[in-house]
Amino acid sequence: MSDLYRPVFQHLLFPAYESGLRRRRTLRYLREYEAQQWRSADEIQALQWRKLKALVAHCWAGVPFYRTWWGEAGLQSDEDIRTLEDYARLPALTKPVIRAHAEALVAPPLRDALYWKTTGGSTGEPLRFGYTRESYERRVAVMLRGYGFAGARHGERTAFLWGAPVAAPAGFALWKDRLYHAAFNRRMFNAFDMSEARIADYVTAINRFRPDTVVGYVGPLDALAAWAEAHGRALHRPRRVLGAAEALHPHQRERIGRAFGAPVYDTYGCREFMLIAAECEAHDGLHINADHLLLEFGATPAGGADGDAGPADLIVTDLHNLGMPLMRYVNGDLGTRGGSVCSCGRGLPKLAKVDGRRLDALRMPDGRLLPGEYVVYVFLPFTGIRQYQVVQREPDALLVRLVPDHDFDPSVHARIEQGLRVLIGEHVRIAFEHVDAIALTPSGKRRVTVCELGA
Repeated sequence: MSDLYRPVFQHLLFPAYESGLRRRRTLRYLREYEAQQWRSADEIQALQWRKLKALVAHCWAGVPFYRTWWGEAGLQSDEDIRTLEDYARLPALTKPVIRAHAEALVAPPLRDALYWKTTGGSTGEPLRFGYTRESYERRVAVMLRGYGFAGARHGERTAFLWGAPVAAPAGFALWKDRLYHAAFNRRMFNAFDMSEARIADYVTAINRFRPDTVVGYVGPLDALAAWAEAHGRALHRPRRVLGAAEALHPHQRERIGRAFGAPVYDTYGCREFMLIAAECEAHDGLHINADHLLLEFGATPAGGADGDAGPADLIVTDLHNLGMPLMRYVNGDLGTRGGSVCSCGRGLPKLAKVDGRRLDALRMPDGRLLPGEYVVYVFLPFTGIRQYQVVQREPDALLVRLVPDHDFDPSVHARIEQGLRVLIGEHVRIAFEHVDAIALTPSGKRRVTVCELGA
């Protein structure tokens, strides 16, 4: 039935809704992006530069903050930015800078037409930002294209293991919400409500829905897969599974793929820009949406020079948000640069992998930063632990939180400590705490490491 509904939705219902009723240009932009992905790497880079050059000129002429900020950095005019290397020397935008200069970051003629969002604020510092209608329409188009890298198409039966608003809709709003998702042939499963006691109900509901595609936060997907395997429950086999919201580690990809009996694809995005990169059928890194945004690789956690191999700060520029442009925005994530050639034939450059959040890197007394990914590998050999998290509140102390499983063995404390000390040395204190659960952040992440030290 899904195969019959999809072409009707794609060619009749969705165009009637998106282009006719809502008068949005999403489908036009989708056609544009789908054609551009097959251009050569050089052609895409040239297109990206033309868009960036126009955006820089717009910011210099029409966004008060940038004319002042870049002027203080030595620019006489936007014509001083002649290459990507020139652009990379401009000061980077951070959340504290945005909060301090929010009004000046808005282009005055577009202020009243902006949409607004707020980041989840997992560090306790939410950020409000604006974007234009065109930017939103293009973001949706890029998301549809990115899911298409894995073969997913809008209109096919899709299950989302996703976050839900704290204030759930009720009455007419609830009816309207359900009708909307039903029209899109998708069902939403609230990842925040998926407790150990209720996980069996999720498995039953997903099996009853029989999705072609499953999209979900990586942590809950992995938890669902682990539970199904541990309890001998078969999961419906979709055609593909797409992970989102946090780094997808190899052992998670393997377990999710094994439990669902389907290939697993990685995606990367953030609330400020939506989809930034997505994995294709080649499974060789994530294609960056370079015809839509600019992704730069900044400093490495160890303090190496920009462009060094290994995890680096990710710096993002939305090339189509003229209302409140975020130019060279450091979003707090770490990623590793990938190769530029893919066997799939797309000319889009690649992100090798997402390494987590810089804010989640542990800061050692000797100045080293250890990304949370290292902690993941310490815990890989151990069973009897449902969830774990390492918290740092002092430079020389770590708190290891564990959610024990039914077969938990207390002797694992010593082995975990031994594994951590390979990385952190002997001068950092380690304490253990058993808890009932480790909550997801508002953006759907279960943080493996939490660094609460000041900047």
